[in-house]
Amino acid sequence: MRADIRGRSLAPLVAALLLAACGGWSAGPVAPAPGSPSRAELEQLLAEVRVIAERPRPGGYERGCRDGDGCVFGPSWTDDHDGAGGHDGCDTRNNVLAAQLTDVRFRDGTRDCVVVSGTLDDPYTGERGAFRKADAHAVQIDHVYPLAAAWDMGASTWPTQRRVRFANDAETNLLATSARVNQAKGDGTPSEWLPPSRASHCFYAGRYLTVAVRYDLPVTAADDAALRDVARSCL
Repeated sequence: MRADIRGRSLAPLVAALLLAACGGWSAGPVAPAPGSPSRAELEQLLAEVRVIAERPRPGGYERGCRDGDGCVFGPSWTDDHDGAGGHDGCDTRNNVLAAQLTDVRFRDGTRDCVVVSGTLDDPYTGERGAFRKADAHAVQIDHVYPLAAAWDMGASTWPTQRRVRFANDAETNLLATSARVNQAKGDGTPSEWLPPSRASHCFYAGRYLTVAVRYDLPVTAADDAALRDVARSCL
């Protein structure tokens, strides 16, 4: 009898743990991370963005720039673009690191270009960590609206100069984050991926929609639904 009672008393806890593991349960409200847009601001962006049924697959996306590659968004982190930070003598990756890290130190003789160390407050996890150039691969630069998704959603028809500007848009579309998070995100869009930290969801949604509206890129119906769910959690 005691074993039976003990088993029944554990059953709700086991069920809750299984439900949480399957993504069917969530904790209560979480305060959005600093710098996150309000619900009203997200709803305004959602009213402006174009929505399409699903992601087209036109083919032809080739990010690489070696001989024979398509190099459709230009060389990675090129300074040769007409957007903010372009033609300033410093590559885009270092521009993003310099803008996003705190306690930044630069390599001597690079005119405050090459970042050798700093502190990263990861916008997707909320975690704080040290950046060291000797271990630079641990921090990567994410395209909030992924390049492959942008290509499929309309960038394949853009002139090359516009694609290069998009790929190096440090103002809205680039964020430094951990390599593991960036690789897990891949070219996923909001219906497929959201930041590991729930507190970062409103911030990410605002960035994604800002890029989409700025470049007249659409979101899919599934992405629109996911972003509206996020917006409802924002203050």
